[in-house]
Amino acid sequence: MSAGSDAQFVAFVHARSAALLRLAVLLTGDRHDGEDLLQIALAKAYRSWWRLRRPELAEAYVRRILVTSVTSWRRRGAARERATDLVPDRLVAGPDVEVADRIVLAQALRFLSPGQRAVLVLRFFEDLSERQTAELLGCSVGTVKSQTARGLAALRRRIGVMEGGDRMVDET
Repeated sequence: MSAGSDAQFVAFVHARSAALLRLAVLLTGDRHDGEDLLQIALAKAYRSWWRLRRPELAEAYVRRILVTSVTSWRRRGAARERATDLVPDRLVAGPDVEVADRIVLAQALRFLSPGQRAVLVLRFFEDLSERQTAELLGCSVGTVKSQTARGLAALRRRIGVMEGGDRMVDET
């Protein structure tokens, strides 16, 4: 790789690593696994960085690597995460309700299949359209729609939305 390419890669990592880490953590459901996944994706991106002809597509390229890597990583059993039927209660004091909501959501996301999790994270956390998500995942828009519907239904069951807007964690 040329010195110019190295500098471009380093600049990209400095500028976009926080957003890419957020995506990786959401895809894996765990901060440490997310860091590992991002490291794997950046190493893969670095090896072929010199081929990137359109720098404006660099982030989409690394996102794609993240999504495909997390799927193969899970298949190999490399992730240490293990699903459980119990979601631990977390006490949150006073005005930190948003933090509590994020914790509950992150816990519930762990119970989704990697495909459903990827679709929901890309659609709702990364704010991609159905078409953009389908392109990134290499599937049809119909698959994105069905995975979105199934994933949201699973989240609703897991979190348990009660009438009147009150929420409770489903511990079944």
